[in-house]
Amino acid sequence: MAEERILNRIKAVLAEKGKTNLWLAEQLGKNKSTISKWCTNDQQPSLETLFDIAQELGVEACELLASGKTKKEH
Repeated sequence: MAEERILNRIKAVLAEKGKTNLWLAEQLGKNKSTISKWCTNDQQPSLETLFDIAQELGVEACELLASGKTKKEH
């Protein structure tokens, strides 16, 4: 069984900022299911969208990137 890689920290940063998936979906004009897929690392946003997310959350884009560990290593 292949281990899943955690590529982004969008879910964690949303929680740190007290924001929800629905709030982010509204800010970006995206479907809430798309945001959910990003938060679970099932899909990844484009690089441009990652910068848009960072801007909405008031963080640097690099804060949205994970260290590269797998879910099992966490």
